[in-house]
Amino acid sequence: MRESCENSVTLSELRCREIINLCDGARMGYVSDIQFNPDSGQITALIVPETAGVLGLLGRGDDAVIPWESVEKIGEDIIFVRYASSCPTPRTKKWFSS
Repeated sequence: MRESCENSVTLSELRCREIINLCDGARMGYVSDIQFNPDSGQITALIVPETAGVLGLLGRGDDAVIPWESVEKIGEDIIFVRYASSCPTPRTKKWFSS
């Protein structure tokens, strides 16, 4: 039996989570694989297959390799990322004083 850790997630659990791009709100798909640094054991990227054409009828495109630094939040069923070179950083809310 596997010991559970509060802040750990298995690859099979990651594969069940949909990736949402916060830059444009697009649903990117589901994690198909990960990249990791064999020396440190740390995850370096999530890999998501991209489909080509409408409903993926034209086959698969290139895989999206999302750097680990682009992951904003991992929820119970969704992973939020900022995946684009032109993606703006979030602005802090400005509160008006009265």
